[in-house]
Amino acid sequence: MNRISKENYYLDIAQTVLERATCLRRVYGAIIVKNDEIISTGYNGAPRGRKNCVDMGYCTREAMQVPRGERYELCRSVHAEANAIISASRRDMVGGTLYLVGRNAQTGELLSDATSCAMCRRTIINAGLARVVIRNTPTEFTVVDVQEWIDGDDTIAPEMGGCGCK
Repeated sequence: MNRISKENYYLDIAQTVLERATCLRRVYGAIIVKNDEIISTGYNGAPRGRKNCVDMGYCTREAMQVPRGERYELCRSVHAEANAIISASRRDMVGGTLYLVGRNAQTGELLSDATSCAMCRRTIINAGLARVVIRNTPTEFTVVDVQEWIDGDDTIAPEMGGCGCK
């Protein structure tokens, strides 16, 4: 019997979480795991009590023709990574791993270039997470050592991609 790797097991769960996302551009799911236990989950969507883009029928950034990776302050969504971190206690997250999966909201295709935006990278660093595992294909993934984001402080810039709606 061939078992999937732990990384793909957790990425599959994060991929299920993204089914709750409400962005019209890109949907993301994230889970935080420590010591083989899921600590929390998160997906991108509007703050509680506010209308989601899917409910309004449009994306503000898209309507304003904002290019991908820019002007996240105009986005209605809280990013998947931030929602997972908000839902967990820091003491439970320190040293843990965040698993991230993204999909194109229109086509349903997995994003081969999913990554955390500069704001989420800072949040991940402050949460004390040690690794981020990002799905590239149904079986391939990239493992990021968060220490690289700390050491390479110059790389935490808006042009480094993003998460949430793009």
